[in-house]
Amino acid sequence: MTAVGYRKAMVRKIVFIMVVLALLGVGLVAWGYRTATADPVVRETRAGLAGWPAGAPPVRAVLLTDIHVAGPDMPPARLARIVEAVNRLRPDIVLIAGDFVSDKRTATRFYAIDESIAPLAGLRARFGTAAVLGNHDHWRDAAAMRSALSEAGVTVVDNGAVARGPLVIGGLDDAFTDHADLPATVAAMRRLPGARVMLSHSPDPFPKLPRDVGLMLAGHTHCGQIRLPLVGAISTMSAYGERYACGRIDENGRTLVVSAGLGTSILPLRIGAVPDFWLVTIGPRR
Repeated sequence: MTAVGYRKAMVRKIVFIMVVLALLGVGLVAWGYRTATADPVVRETRAGLAGWPAGAPPVRAVLLTDIHVAGPDMPPARLARIVEAVNRLRPDIVLIAGDFVSDKRTATRFYAIDESIAPLAGLRARFGTAAVLGNHDHWRDAAAMRSALSEAGVTVVDNGAVARGPLVIGGLDDAFTDHADLPATVAAMRRLPGARVMLSHSPDPFPKLPRDVGLMLAGHTHCGQIRLPLVGAISTMSAYGERYACGRIDENGRTLVVSAGLGTSILPLRIGAVPDFWLVTIGPRR
């Protein structure tokens, strides 16, 4: 082969490789977007708590988190469909661990807070719906978020506690933006009778929980949102890395459940971390 022929062959190989890489990139983005907009997986687990009122039946609690209403992947219409899916499970209580909106730069449309929250008014649970705020809610407008949630029938618990059936729900405000007050929240929980469950946007306060709070429900990490082979999660947004990044964690006699969430942050893509919500059956400790 002449030098000219060799150069032409090399150019063809380089072009071919570039085209293949481009097609793989497009395919990966398409797959990530399809995963991000898929119906959430329903994950189930059981948790036993001390202090369960005698004779009270178990409670079916649905954990929703990181809804991140914004276009293109989470318009209010998609959230309304998810609400219908939750209602079909007939939960006793719905607990929402914050980040109702998203302000990601890649969004194709931003929605007003009232429009973003409106579908949650359709949730049906005999003990109602309780929530805490996340970092994106504070960055957008925490006061307006609290007002819209109240209008939708959602009780926002800010570093305090509420009694719902046999449960005492502690609502820890967002730790990521330094709004959490764990001592005040625990003190409020201890003033109410019932089995104690902590609802928090971030899982990071979990190691600091006292032993009489046996269950924490959280989100924020998106389970990494983008998890690559051999590399793992690009980011978990947790000071503990992968330790509390995803799923059920049992540690020192307490249980943490971390949901991957429903929406997305930064990019409207999910790779290796499908959207989900949890159905947690809570009862007496055996």
